[in-house]
Amino acid sequence: MTPADTSGTGTGTRKGFRGDLRKGAGPRRRRTGVVGGQGVPLPLLLPALLALAFLLVPLLALLVRAPWQSMPEQLTSPAVWQALRLSLVCATAATAVSLVLGVPLAWLLARTEFPGRGLVRALVTLPLVLPPVVGGVALLMALGRNGIVGRWLDEWFGVTLPFTTAGVVVAEAFVAMPFLVISVEGTLRAADRRYEEAAATLGASRFTAFRRVTLPLIAPGVAAGSVLAWARALGEFGATITFAGNFPDRTQTMPLAVYLALQSAPEAAVALSLVLLAVSIAVLAGLRDRWLTTS
Repeated sequence: MTPADTSGTGTGTRKGFRGDLRKGAGPRRRRTGVVGGQGVPLPLLLPALLALAFLLVPLLALLVRAPWQSMPEQLTSPAVWQALRLSLVCATAATAVSLVLGVPLAWLLARTEFPGRGLVRALVTLPLVLPPVVGGVALLMALGRNGIVGRWLDEWFGVTLPFTTAGVVVAEAFVAMPFLVISVEGTLRAADRRYEEAAATLGASRFTAFRRVTLPLIAPGVAAGSVLAWARALGEFGATITFAGNFPDRTQTMPLAVYLALQSAPEAAVALSLVLLAVSIAVLAGLRDRWLTTS
């Protein structure tokens, strides 16, 4: 066979292969039961739209029924500013407590092996699914004046936590810390441990390696967990009202002020709800790149 024949045979083979591709010889996707050619089955589209409406309509109703004309007056009242200031201070303090205690706990769960670690992790995440009111009752039984720990705090140090501003911080930290622990633990598990091993070979202790190597590596996860914990603490209601009560300028945070205003001044309750809604949207916007996108 001459070179020309070989070239012709190859060309014919390539042409035949292209022709098969143009004819769609490969597997074809079925397009039955789709909408708009986008591959969305009708049995899935309708419930999805219903779920979207179920989640968005209440928020839209809040915006539609908001007293926009009297909003400045509603938000500048002394009671609102007291509740807002107390909420910000207590949420920030609860986040600080969660950082001091939660980061070491997350490291313990992610970096060490010990009997019952799975049970400990389940107990740590329990406040995520525990009804907040039950959490408040549990705090009363533990830290109340007659609680198993609170009685010793009262007798030895004269410290009483229930129905105080410190009690608000404790209640918010109790429900918010699991968010931080989960975030930091996941970041620790994803971090490369070779950097810590390299620091250990250079003579660094485990704590020094954590402080100088691991902590900078997991800083984004710590920041994200802190923001989530802060937002959860800011919106806490059940445990706060059960353990700390609802006293203006002492334990009345924004969620409690919304609940109280709803009974006497619904317009003020809507205005306060919009403030919390704006804070929630800001938190989601700040965490968008970490939690709401996929690589």
